[in-house]
Amino acid sequence: MKELAQFVKERRKEVNLTQEEFAERSGVALTVIRKIEQGKTNLNMDKVNLVLKMFGHQLAPVSLKENIESNN
Repeated sequence: MKELAQFVKERRKEVNLTQEEFAERSGVALTVIRKIEQGKTNLNMDKVNLVLKMFGHQLAPVSLKENIESNN
């Protein structure tokens, strides 16, 4: 599973947006994009979901057991 930071950075670059442009389009502050891409852990999940929504994704709780079983 890709880490959130890597996922967001790769997807943002695929659509040729700077961090500033992406922040504006996703409706979050530039600092939010920077924190996500730097792998910071103290993030507001609502803001993260606004960013992920741009790619048709969202954060959601996943059972560790289910996650392990699906990766085997």
